[in-house]
Amino acid sequence: MEGLIPVIAAAVVVSAIAIVLQMLILLGMYRTQKQLHARVTELLPRARSLMDSAETTLAQGRTQVLEVTAKASEVLDLAKSQLVKVDDSLIDVTNRVKAQMERIELMLDDTLSRVQETVTMIHGGVMKPVREVTGVAAGLRAALNHLVRGGRPNVSQATHDEEMFI
Repeated sequence: MEGLIPVIAAAVVVSAIAIVLQMLILLGMYRTQKQLHARVTELLPRARSLMDSAETTLAQGRTQVLEVTAKASEVLDLAKSQLVKVDDSLIDVTNRVKAQMERIELMLDDTLSRVQETVTMIHGGVMKPVREVTGVAAGLRAALNHLVRGGRPNVSQATHDEEMFI
């Protein structure tokens, strides 16, 4: 057993050194934690003010977004109503243009028929007297020819005229 005591003593010494080292490490961790706590304590008021500012900004942003959304909705409603009015006006103008085009077409048809009637009347009024004058002139020419020849036609001329008549 005697050989075992130095081994146990060495183990106790190693354990004691390990415990002292652990204590030094824990002391270092304690000091580091204290420094970290002091820094965090310094930053905590800044973080709180930053959080308050962020909450205020977020609340203002929400109200502004709600206002913009409401205004956009109003603008869209107004645009929709204006578009309906424009559409109604366009339909009204289109209907009026169609009615005017129909009236113009009726007027053109009426004017063309009146022009046709006028041309027919002028044609009848001018051509009929021209034909009558031409007929009278042909009769006068025939009478003059008859008188120039001495009155009665000769037999060969009469036969020729009858053949042409037939």
